[in-house]
Amino acid sequence: MRFCCPLLLCLAAALSSAFVISPPQMWTKLILTHHWPSTFCSIEHCHPNISYWTLHGLWPDKGIDCNSSWHFNASQIEDLLPEMKKSWPDLLHPLSAGFWKYEWHKHGTCAAKAESLNSQHKYFSKALELYHKVDLNSILKRFNITPSEKYYSFSQIEGAIENSYGAKPKIQCAHPSKDADVQVLGQIEICFNPDFAILDCEKQLTMETISKGGWDKPLAVDKTSGFSVCDHDTPVYYPPLS
Repeated sequence: MRFCCPLLLCLAAALSSAFVISPPQMWTKLILTHHWPSTFCSIEHCHPNISYWTLHGLWPDKGIDCNSSWHFNASQIEDLLPEMKKSWPDLLHPLSAGFWKYEWHKHGTCAAKAESLNSQHKYFSKALELYHKVDLNSILKRFNITPSEKYYSFSQIEGAIENSYGAKPKIQCAHPSKDADVQVLGQIEICFNPDFAILDCEKQLTMETISKGGWDKPLAVDKTSGFSVCDHDTPVYYPPLS
């Protein structure tokens, strides 16, 4: 005897298979992003008292907001908070943990697809570890690139970083106006493979993210309103703390 699938069960099976969502791909690159506070705050109207490069974030190149149910819990990184406040400060709201919460939800939950970053503590502590490993402040000083009223060429800045790490960074500037004679150094990305070895940022396409809150908008914005990749032929201003 031949049995037919009841209509409701068949429909349920069809709907179930139609809405199966494949898990997002594992990321292949991490982007350690640094802010220059003076430039960031000239755009966002904050008041920095920091004269060193700070962490902006640790971003995988695939995925955004990968697990909205995995809520940020500051108590899980309590031992890291003193260093977080120094190296990864919220330049807009210094007394808030909102920046770290935002970075965890948007980027940390995606980075956590790797076992080495699969907890809040692992994610934030690895970001701090890589930040100190890179030591961007010392590298630029070693090549006599310091905040000042003089201008630098793009190749000076890129060359100092590439000579130190053996890989090209992604350097971003603020452009005061469309036809400005100078651009302002604002953000530097150093990239890593899944084993945390430094690699060229341009070897693979980076994730283009746009933020409504100011934190992540430098990757894909109009040149007049935020950061974009520096022009190679325009002088670069590396502003001191005002």
